[in-house]
Amino acid sequence: MIETTPQTEKAVIVGLIYNNQEEKQALEYLEELEFLADTAGAVVFKKFTQKLDVPNVSTFVGPGKLEEIGNYIKVMEADTVIFDDELTPTQLRNIERRLECKVLDRTNLILDIFARRAKTAHAKTQVELAQYQYLLPRLTRMWTHLERQRGGIGLRGPGETQIETDRRIILDKIARLKEQLKKIDKQKATQRKNRGKLVRVALVGYTNVGKSTLMNLMAKSEVFAENKLFATLDTTVRKVVIVNLPFLLADTVGFIRKLPHDLVESFKSTLDEVREADILVHVVDISHPGFEEQIETVNNTLKEIDSGDKPNIYVFNKIDAFSYVEKEEDDLTPRTKENFSLDEWKNSWMAKNNTPAIFISAKQKDNIDELKKILYDEVKVIHSQRFPFNDYLYDITWEEE
Repeated sequence: MIETTPQTEKAVIVGLIYNNQEEKQALEYLEELEFLADTAGAVVFKKFTQKLDVPNVSTFVGPGKLEEIGNYIKVMEADTVIFDDELTPTQLRNIERRLECKVLDRTNLILDIFARRAKTAHAKTQVELAQYQYLLPRLTRMWTHLERQRGGIGLRGPGETQIETDRRIILDKIARLKEQLKKIDKQKATQRKNRGKLVRVALVGYTNVGKSTLMNLMAKSEVFAENKLFATLDTTVRKVVIVNLPFLLADTVGFIRKLPHDLVESFKSTLDEVREADILVHVVDISHPGFEEQIETVNNTLKEIDSGDKPNIYVFNKIDAFSYVEKEEDDLTPRTKENFSLDEWKNSWMAKNNTPAIFISAKQKDNIDELKKILYDEVKVIHSQRFPFNDYLYDITWEEE
């Protein structure tokens, strides 16, 4: 019997601690990278860090650290080394020569996860485009011999090298994929127009904060939800009715820090659901130690796609998983955010500045009625402006649901 189950890859991960960065924050970044590696199917055996002002131009980390990594790989027989930043083609080539194993950077890893998660033709096309755009400047290292996929006769021009042939093939593929996406984008735009003037609400947030779980709860749908990064790639839109007020709710792809630019470009049509939304529901994982930075990452990404000024409802999710360390009375050290209770967070600037805001557990269904009330009030404002002759809709009070 032939064994068909793929073997789990042994991996080590590498990150830099910059001068303006706390070591604790850098370690949180590596934990996220480990989660990405786990999502891709690898087991991380060790994390390497090095303090540097800027990455080494040739090898990202210093020569001594690279040698240390190489020795560990040989002893542990690791398969893969993953770096928490995008490597230049030169760095990638030099590191592979020194370590003699597979080397990935953060961008490559995210692209691999997207490729695994893509289910529809739309998502697969978007990911494939981003992969080829990532591959193009790295051809000297990859040496792909792509002409074999189409047959070598007649492809090569006079004096054209292998690498030039491969580059030309990839450029052709990129052009075709862009044309395919244009056609799909037109179809998606037509679908959005056909939905009429109903108020549109989009769930946005960092990856793995519980958007799909909340979507299933609000819309009584069956969107795939899992404790993995990027469980949802395709936007799902459902009609939701609260009391007697209808609106459209969209679940969108999660954001992440250092999201590859090519991926953002490829997924522009998916992000159109965010651009065209009337209200954004910004879901936050309150149990995550770095949730404040995650909020900033999402807000910066929204600004990049010209959606930073839309009405926001902040939903602080996973209160069931929230924990804090209570300080001893005789402890004179300054309090950190780990020492804030949930009640203190509810009364902090975080909640008061980001209004309306609510703290919920989508998993345990805590405070969902309160969230529906906030949504109802926000949607009603826009709905009454678009449909002024439907005043009878608002005669029924919330309590009569």
